[in-house]
Order: sequence, then C-alpha cells, then structure tokens
Amino acid sequence: MQQRVPCPFLPIVDEVCDYRILQQHGARRDAGFYLSALQYAQQLWLDGHAGRALLAATRALYADLAEGDEILSRWSLPYAALAWMMKHHERDDFPGNPRLSYQHQATRLRGDRAELRSARAWAVWALACAARPSLPGDVTCPERSNEEITMALQQWGHGNEELVWGNALSLLAGK
Repeated sequence: MQQRVPCPFLPIVDEVCDYRILQQHGARRDAGFYLSALQYAQQLWLDGHAGRALLAATRALYADLAEGDEILSRWSLPYAALAWMMKHHERDDFPGNPRLSYQHQATRLRGDRAELRSARAWAVWALACAARPSLPGDVTCPERSNEEITMALQQWGHGNEELVWGNALSLLAGK
C-alpha cells in the first residue's frame, strides 16, 4: 500500500493508536475526547481507512465543546480536515457514501444538542457535495442551500463557525 500524506488539519500522532484512544474517555465528550478523536482520525487516514477517518473526525465535530475551549485555538473544528480527506481520498469508493451519510445524519439526529449536530452534519454534507460531486445523494431527503447552512451555524454553532466552515469550502474551490 502506498504511504499516505498526513492530513495537515489533524494532529500528528506520535505512536500508533486505535479505538481505545476514544474508549478511555467513557461517556465524556469534552476537550480530551475531541483531541483523541482528531488523533484517531489521523491514524485511520494514514492507515488507509478514509471512511473510518471521516467518522472519527465527525465524532470530534459532535463533541461538546464550549466556544472558548482552549483546544479550539490549537485544533479548529474539523471542517477543513473533513474537506481535505474527502478531496484527497484517491477514489470515490468510500466505504459508505459520505454525501449520503451526512444528509441522513442531518435529517435524523435526535437528542442532546440535535440542532447543532444537524447544522454541522449539513455543513459537512455541503463539503462532501463540493469535494465529491459525483457521489449521489438521497433524492427523497431534503437538501439545504449554503445560505441555510450558514444561518443554522450562526444560530446554533460557535460565534465564528460559519467562517471556519466557509474556509473549508474555499479550500475545495481552490481559493
């Protein structure tokens, strides 16, 4: 297998890690979990597991972080990492279509912080559409415009979240 380039938007892991890096946090979805999920995403990416890397980065995105959490000054919400991995995966054969997955997540999330997690799922769905326009969506599911996603991120997300997401979209457009 060809060696992969590390994702520049995820922390480099010093030693090989696996799913236990997340289990050590139990039910907590705090800053420690966030960093572990980002590290695990990098490890999965380097190991050639693009789909699982996206899932790990998404778990970080859904972590329960306050806007002023110190970890966010080092590792921004992983929109750019998700966009970069979708763009740099060498094929369209993800184990699971990310466009479809995020579309379904956005319309089906329930429970604690559902509005925020749904807004973030729509934001990543838009990244998937931009990174992989050939991947099909679910025509029976509603879709959101970038303006609607921006408004949802402004309403439910962190103060500058729509800008972080917009910068990730710009990366995909080559800007």
